Amino acid sequence: MVTIAKFRDLPEALLAQGNLNSSGIESVLLDDNLVCLDWLWSNAVGGIKLQVNAEDADEATEILNEPIPETIEFGGSGDYRQPECPKCKSLDVTFQEIYKPIAYGSLWVGLPAPVHRDAWKCRACGNEWGENDSAETGEP
Repeated sequence: MVTIAKFRDLPEALLAQGNLNSSGIESVLLDDNLVCLDWLWSNAVGGIKLQVNAEDADEATEILNEPIPETIEFGGSGDYRQPECPKCKSLDVTFQEIYKPIAYGSLWVGLPAPVHRDAWKCRACGNEWGENDSAETGEP
């Protein structure tokens, strides 16, 4: 078995594993239980590792590196359009409900404080924007 990808969070690792499994490539996750018990260990152990058989490594890497589709077709209910970064037009965006700097910092003082916000973040350029921000720049 060879490691083809590492993930900080379990949901991303499970999505990648599901993508490979749906393509007929068997895979396993390493250190996923440790990270689930205490996510602060993720960086210490090098993240959650996705492994496949050595002969499947090239095909699996190719599958994981496929571009994100702009639209996804749903039977009977139309197409879903993937959100894109207003700054760089990348489709590699994620929705964040919790303001992570405050939430993570509050853990160190022993008082978890999940401060909520509704914002999108681009993984390609780091731009953050809200639903009501300017569509062209991502600025409020």
